[in-house]
Amino acid sequence: MAPMIDRRAFLGAAAGAALSLRAIPDVLAAIASHRGTPQETRDNEHFWFQVQRAFTVDRSIINLNSGGVSPSPAVVHDALKRHLDLSNAGPSYFMWRVLEPQRETVRARLANLFGADPEEIAITRNASEGLQICQFGFDLKAGDEVLCTDQDYGRMITTFKQRARREGIVLKTFPVPVPCDDPAKIVASFEKNITPKTKIILMSHVINLTGLILPVKEVAALGRARGIPVIVDGAHGFAHFPFKHADLDCDYYATSLHKWLFAPVGCGMLYVRKSLIPGLWPLMAADEKQAADIRKFEEIGTHPAANALAVAEAITFHEGLGAERKAERLRFLRDRWANRLAKLDRVKILSSLKPGLGCGVATFAVDGIEAGKLCEHLWDKRKIVATPIDHPDVKGIRVSPSVWTQREEIDLFCDAVETYIRSPK
Repeated sequence: MAPMIDRRAFLGAAAGAALSLRAIPDVLAAIASHRGTPQETRDNEHFWFQVQRAFTVDRSIINLNSGGVSPSPAVVHDALKRHLDLSNAGPSYFMWRVLEPQRETVRARLANLFGADPEEIAITRNASEGLQICQFGFDLKAGDEVLCTDQDYGRMITTFKQRARREGIVLKTFPVPVPCDDPAKIVASFEKNITPKTKIILMSHVINLTGLILPVKEVAALGRARGIPVIVDGAHGFAHFPFKHADLDCDYYATSLHKWLFAPVGCGMLYVRKSLIPGLWPLMAADEKQAADIRKFEEIGTHPAANALAVAEAITFHEGLGAERKAERLRFLRDRWANRLAKLDRVKILSSLKPGLGCGVATFAVDGIEAGKLCEHLWDKRKIVATPIDHPDVKGIRVSPSVWTQREEIDLFCDAVETYIRSPK
């Protein structure tokens, strides 16, 4: 039986949403008119209060798992509902003939944000779909090896394991130091583990377990020099911190847009270098005439147009906020909790806090305390959402606040952790 919803809480949330929508023009104007540098703005709570007003998040909980999926700004969610309403008025006309063609505008804007040709950008439903297009899209035979770290996302490792069971390919993995402060060690490990049988390399742009940013450009060059495709899992990279495709120079990059870009849930992007599109099979069948068309990767049958079109509003919000200003705020929030908890004798920060090796996501462990139990306590007693990580190499709690997170919420989280460490109950 579904739990009863408190009427007062429901009405309060609804009123908050309505207020936010009425106020959104003023909020966006306040954000756009701010002249402070990213460094000057990172701890300016007056400015970030304006940003927080752009969201309709529930302040009765403290959500520190924006790395899993993020709420959208009210203007994005309103666009989603507007497109859904129009679709529902006559789907076969409004959805297919009016809205679906507007997908090309979103494609062009994503390409501009990433620094690529629109004909290299496919709009998908999430990073997993984009990555599996690549993982299943290459012809392999029994004995061929695919290489990745043992800290890549579980679903992507599972994808290769299924190919291993079905086709006899070999999945080869290697460990990553925790924490890791030397990107050169990652490149050296990839190079060391490449063999004449290596046919595909998968790597994360940002490791989801610890938030570590990996040296994509160097590994992509390593693979290209040997004729090995390098698939980049950008689920936690895109719109998290500033970069363009030229900074990565990779051939294949897939990401989710409902994490750090704040797009509606169920939005993703796949980049494939134009010259390589014909050599990659789509996940679902496409006509032969589409062989060189990036849109062949979007052949998934009937699907809503609204989600993809609302991505345009998310891009506008992201660009208005400013990528560097956003990243500076995320690093400020991360450092605020991580530096405070690191002072405790039993706490170990499992993520690198060095410039360039992380941004808004970090993980910590407490000696003698199971991460799952601490997360349960945080939710049961304080209504704080954090992510327990139970991996052979990483056992701890992942914390990922966002631009809608208040500094006070970070402090309350730290208070709760410190209290539990002193007297776990």
